[in-house]
Amino acid sequence: MRKRLVFMVAALLCCHTLTSPAQTRKLKIYISADMEGVVGVVTADQLGPQGFEYNRFREFMTEEVKAATEAAFEAGATEVVISDSHGNGENLLIEKLPKNVTIVRSWPRPLMMMQGIDETFDGVIFIGYHASTNNVAGVRAHTISSARLADVRLNGTSMPEAGINAAIAGYFNVPVIMISGDDVIVKEATDLLGNIEGAVVKWAVSFHAAKTVTPEIAYDMIRQKTRNAIARIKEFKPYKIAQPVQLDVRFKAYRPAELLAYLAIVERTDSHSIRFRGRDIIEVSKFLEFITNYEPSLEP
Repeated sequence: MRKRLVFMVAALLCCHTLTSPAQTRKLKIYISADMEGVVGVVTADQLGPQGFEYNRFREFMTEEVKAATEAAFEAGATEVVISDSHGNGENLLIEKLPKNVTIVRSWPRPLMMMQGIDETFDGVIFIGYHASTNNVAGVRAHTISSARLADVRLNGTSMPEAGINAAIAGYFNVPVIMISGDDVIVKEATDLLGNIEGAVVKWAVSFHAAKTVTPEIAYDMIRQKTRNAIARIKEFKPYKIAQPVQLDVRFKAYRPAELLAYLAIVERTDSHSIRFRGRDIIEVSKFLEFITNYEPSLEP
């Protein structure tokens, strides 16, 4: 009897040793979702409430995010935070997302498209992303504001939104592990960030034209690339930029540069451009959010 009891205790201890780490380890994934890179998106008809196809395409955006989220959970994620980061920040149909996620919505946000990221996350996924404003190719290519900005540089390097957002994640030592969008942003991101997983859901023909797969193919691709990314998660390195951070912004219009130069913290570098030096990317993020969102007519 005593021998049997000793054997049972030993077996339980062995079982606990084998299963406890897997049961207790947390794996947190952050998903930042834009819309220009979503399957089939080519013009403003799909991108805002005024567009006749917007309601259909916010369904596609939601399904792409859902595909990444479900695949992340299947691959071992224990927590997923999703940032609705396109337009008004109110695009995702949140009732269609898995119940065990949290969602960041609307603006302004100190960390812009990365609000909610911190050092507790293990990896970042970009869904529906697009190329930078200074790229000669890419569907709806722009950086932060297609109407206002002609270039955004960090420490002298022109950046897509993926680069700015990767730098914010890198500040917290979190790597980007996967991106979806057109072929141009996938190349742009991998050139900048390394061998991350990339789901190409369409191929750019021009600013307003693309060759695209169907939604179901896009969802399957995103699921597979998410699984691949999480399986390789230890391989990825955070994207770090040197501090302090020099931000250079070129506007498409003249007056923003002129007026912002009235601030002592801003240097006007040419007729359309300004320079701001931040202690780190977090300070730069707050400045970018300010210059792209502030209007004197703002009301509660």
